[in-house]
Amino acid sequence: MELEIAHDATSCYGILQPVSDALYILSGKWKLPILIALRFGNKRFGQLAREIPNITEKMLSKELRALEINQLVKRTVYDTIPVTVEYSLTEYGFSLDKVIAELAIWGIEHRKLLIAENKNED
Repeated sequence: MELEIAHDATSCYGILQPVSDALYILSGKWKLPILIALRFGNKRFGQLAREIPNITEKMLSKELRALEINQLVKRTVYDTIPVTVEYSLTEYGFSLDKVIAELAIWGIEHRKLLIAENKNED
């Protein structure tokens, strides 16, 4: 889906509202790292905690619940002894692939720009 952007007040609100909605769901320091980690395969809680540097277990638990409520992550409980819980991206969660890829590209370019500016200042 291509989004055409006109430059008037109505179009501005038409862009601001959905972007605000998206940022509300994805906001914070940890949601995108969790989604990216799950993009590379299903994970148990401990695996996620190890793969995402500096996240506390309490924060990981809170963010996983929020992502599950928003249907981006699925929590599967297996009837084993002890009980095994696995987290995975839903099909809807995979719909963020393009967004995450574009953010990565932008981030790489932004980092290059900052490094180049720092070299020019020296």
